[in-house]
Amino acid sequence: MTGAEFRTMALALPGTGEAPHFDRAAFRVRRIYASLAADGLSANLNLSPEEQAHYAALLPGHVRPVPNAWGARGWTEVTLSGLSPDRLEGPLRAAWARGSARGL
Repeated sequence: MTGAEFRTMALALPGTGEAPHFDRAAFRVRRIYASLAADGLSANLNLSPEEQAHYAALLPGHVRPVPNAWGARGWTEVTLSGLSPDRLEGPLRAAWARGSARGL
């Protein structure tokens, strides 16, 4: 998967908009649910800690907690290279659902 493919997938989710966020592209509905690194090699997803653990076990080598306090809250780094779009669909949709929910 490339950064361009990730962008296309994220923008295809209902209500999603894209805006700059520091050195990344952020994707949001009500809240930011994903961001794409400027080099297009990785993305961060806002998952619950339980979803993070599930996808890290399901996709080892591609999915891991962001290495700081944000990671403990569920922010998850995804390495895109070698990951097929169908494997990313579940975690991306889970992040989108969190970004769409009221009260997060």
